[in-house]
Amino acid sequence: MLDVTASPHIPVLIAPILAHLAPIRGGWLDGTLGAGGYARALLDAGADTLIGVDRDPLALEMVRGWGAEYGARLRLVAGNFAQLDAHAGEPLDGVVLDLGVSSMQLDQPERGFSFTRDGPLDMRMGQSGLSARDLVNDASEAALADILFHYGEERAARRIARAIARARADAPIETTLQLAAIVSACLPRPKPGQSHPATRSFQALRIAVNAEFDALVDGLEAAERALKPGGKLAVVSFHSLEDRIVKRFLALRAGQGGRANRYAPETPQDAPRFRLIEKRGITADAQELAANPRARSARLRLAERLDAPAGPVERASLGLPEITLNSTG
Repeated sequence: MLDVTASPHIPVLIAPILAHLAPIRGGWLDGTLGAGGYARALLDAGADTLIGVDRDPLALEMVRGWGAEYGARLRLVAGNFAQLDAHAGEPLDGVVLDLGVSSMQLDQPERGFSFTRDGPLDMRMGQSGLSARDLVNDASEAALADILFHYGEERAARRIARAIARARADAPIETTLQLAAIVSACLPRPKPGQSHPATRSFQALRIAVNAEFDALVDGLEAAERALKPGGKLAVVSFHSLEDRIVKRFLALRAGQGGRANRYAPETPQDAPRFRLIEKRGITADAQELAANPRARSARLRLAERLDAPAGPVERASLGLPEITLNSTG
């Protein structure tokens, strides 16, 4: 049974967020509430109000316990950060997004995110819709290979997809450890210090199940619409694919142009909507890494909203992969 009174999540890179965005004032929104580490830190740092958004009902349940001490300063919303401007309902002074899966979700085998703990093959953050089991057993071999390659940067994608197709022909793949064993058998045994062989494949499936890249771009556009001129945006990502999307989005919106790849045409520039606060992104220092190993792969990007009108971004300019989920049936 989940202990919803505990707060095991350590907010990654919270110190540079508070330092670079000080003073923390006015109305803020945490679009990926999780266990509430960022929300609590922002409220304690001086935010007048904070809206906590999460599509995982267990995250909202966890925060309600300690959140009561903040009274009306904290408002919880069940929803996706892709619609954060609608959830806010008013202009914001700041938005923070902590992308990916939380340690809280990984620690619950029944949620199906972990390749080291046996549980049903699920991976749904919102606990509804298409599951990883559906994807693994019903998507075509070609679609699975595309997902593993484009969302997980897995070089053995075709080999793994072929092994999954062979295994499911005998019986459906039902659990996380079943899938992890299939993936691991396709790859060399990891050396000491290397990540688990199934890491990239599980990441890719989770991204596909939760449509995370589409939600990320929608959320960045929503933050642009919601933030006041002078409002601050902080985005923490944990792998290169997420960070690349955030970096390209902010560069485009800061008027820096560029290309999604070396062969793409230069993107036309509109009036800048953001000013980059740190161009290279911020990573954890030695002190944080010693206290929180989860911060090892994290990168923080910060920007300040300018007064140019918000508008949609051209998705092709962000280099988002297009994957068609053809069924095997």
